Amino acid sequence: MSNTLLVTARTVPPALQPALEQFGEVCAVDAEAKSTRLADARVYVSTSVDPVPAELIESFGPEMGLIANLGVGTDNIDLAAAGARGIQVSNTPVVTEDTADLTLALMLATCRRLSVCERHLRAGDWAAGARTLGQRVHGKTLGIVGFGAIGQAVARRAAGFGMQILYHGPRRKQQAEGDLGAAFCADLTQLLQASDIVSLNCPLSPGTRHLINRDSLAQMKSGAVLINTGRGPLVDEAALVEALASGHLGGAGLDVFEFEPEVTPQLLAFDNVTLLPHIGSATGECRSDMAQRAIANIQAFLTAGAPLDRCV
Repeated sequence: MSNTLLVTARTVPPALQPALEQFGEVCAVDAEAKSTRLADARVYVSTSVDPVPAELIESFGPEMGLIANLGVGTDNIDLAAAGARGIQVSNTPVVTEDTADLTLALMLATCRRLSVCERHLRAGDWAAGARTLGQRVHGKTLGIVGFGAIGQAVARRAAGFGMQILYHGPRRKQQAEGDLGAAFCADLTQLLQASDIVSLNCPLSPGTRHLINRDSLAQMKSGAVLINTGRGPLVDEAALVEALASGHLGGAGLDVFEFEPEVTPQLLAFDNVTLLPHIGSATGECRSDMAQRAIANIQAFLTAGAPLDRCV
């Protein structure tokens, strides 16, 4: 184990460095400035904002066995290329509760238009802020797209606001329905037409890319609010801008973006849009949990041949 070389992406938190060094030499690298030490590496550490394309995977040497991703998603990694090389991929599925907290925060901030009210207040215009009317959240119908751990955690919180919960996903989850009082919508259109607020909590895949597009936005209630704490490309942002500009959509709360870290410029102009820089896991406690889970995955791979949270 002492000879293991850890090749880390430049965005890996500095606090993680000492923990990684217990396994061997740590060498920083990215896809555009490849290190000559890639040929010796056994583990590559990335975060959800670091692309790990096929070209980078193909440059790994024969010793590479694990891509340890800090984040619950793996859409930043070419999983097919990793699988073809026999390289395992792990994630850190410990962001559920913090992401659900942020989803509710975005929902409340967007519906009550907190950002624009705060801007008026900071600018010294108390009256303008006081005149800004939002819409209530309690008692509304919430449609959750993706009813995995995060979607169900959002439902638990929404129940405290007396919301009616609808959900859509590839499989019906009857146990969760009973526990959370949620109703399954086999057809996404049914959920969109019935929901006052739609929350996207599903993973990004070829089948979910642009799940929210011009047609699906038109199916949403007039004045409905869209919340996205899943992945940016779930939403066609050009179509979203159109729906907001026309007044059909009542607002949007976005923590993730289609062209991240770039934000579609038109979105910046809407007072009924709340924008955050992908901070679903941005609590000290959650980031610590993620780092510890990544270390545990690496240790399990090096000692037992497979990480705890194997995705490929």
